[in-house]
Amino acid sequence: MPLLEICGLEQHFPLPKPSLFSSYRPVVHACDGIDLDIREGETLGLVGESGCGKSTFGRALLQLYRPTAGRVVYEGKEGKVDLCRLSYEALRPLRRELQMIFQDPYSSLDPRMTVGQSIEEGMKTHGLYGSDRRARYGAVLEVMEKCGLSESAFHRYPHEFSGGQRQRVAIARALGVKPRFVVCDECVSALDVSVGAQIVNLLAELKERERLTYLFISHDLAVVRYLSDRVGVMYLGKLVELGDADSVFSSPMHPYTAALLSASFSTGKGGERIFLRGTPPSPVEPPRGCRFHTRCPMARAVCGEKEPALCEIGSGHFAACHFPLGS
Repeated sequence: MPLLEICGLEQHFPLPKPSLFSSYRPVVHACDGIDLDIREGETLGLVGESGCGKSTFGRALLQLYRPTAGRVVYEGKEGKVDLCRLSYEALRPLRRELQMIFQDPYSSLDPRMTVGQSIEEGMKTHGLYGSDRRARYGAVLEVMEKCGLSESAFHRYPHEFSGGQRQRVAIARALGVKPRFVVCDECVSALDVSVGAQIVNLLAELKERERLTYLFISHDLAVVRYLSDRVGVMYLGKLVELGDADSVFSSPMHPYTAALLSASFSTGKGGERIFLRGTPPSPVEPPRGCRFHTRCPMARAVCGEKEPALCEIGSGHFAACHFPLGS
C-alpha cells in the first residue's frame, strides 16, 4: 500500500535577472515532473550524481520547500491528504509523522542545546506526554538507548561528540516523535567508512524495530544496494529508472544507470568501464528531449526531439529511455 503518492512533482528555483532591464528570469529545474509511489514499510533508495535533485526531492516531499507544482498525497491516520495543499497550521500536526535526518551532523544540531534538550524539543512541540516531565525524560532515555547513546550523553553538548555520535543524536531526535516516514538525506556521506557502516546497520535495525518507511538518499551505491528494497535513479531533475534493488543493480535498463554502476562495481559488458562524454548540462537550461542524450553513448535523433516517458519495461522495473538496455 502506498504511504506517499507523488504525482508530477516540480521544484523550481528562480534566479536573479541577468540585468535590471531584462525580461528573462532564469529558473533552476531542480525536480521536473516526478511520479513515484513510496510503499509503507519499504526503504526506497534514491541515487544520482551531485546536483541531480535528490535532496531537493526529499525536502519537497516534507514541504521544507513548497513544490512549484504537483501533488504529494500522504496516507495519514485520518485518510489521504495532499501535503502540497495544506497550510502551515494544517501541516504542523503531520510533521510528527514525517521526519528527516540531515546530511551534516555538525550543522543539523543546535550547539546551544544539550543532547537531551535536542531530542526532547520535538516531543514538547508535538505535545507528547503532556506535562509529565518524568515520562518525557524516560522516553528520551529510551530512544537514546535504541540509537546507541548512553545516559551520560543527556547533559552533554554536540561539540563533545564525534561525527558518528552526533549522527546518532540526530537519528534519536528524528525518532523521538515516533514518525512513520523518514527521509535519510546523505546521512552517512560525512562519516568515515567504518562509522558510516555502523550508522547504516543502526538504520536497518531501527526500521525493523519501529516499522519505519525510509527514503534513503545517497550517492554511495554499495550502501543503497545493501539497505534498499527498491531503487530510483535521478538525472538532471528527472527520475530515469525505478525498480527492485536486485533488478536495477543486476540488469540496469537505462544507459545512465549502467554508467553509474560500471563506475562503482565494474558491471559493464565484460566488466568494462562505461565512460560518459561531456559534462552534465545546466539545470537552468536542460536539453530538449531526453535530458541524458547529450552524454549518452546510445543516443539517436529521436532522443534529442522527444522526451521519453517512465514506462514499465519488466515486472515492476521502469525506465525512461527510447532504447532501454536488454529490451
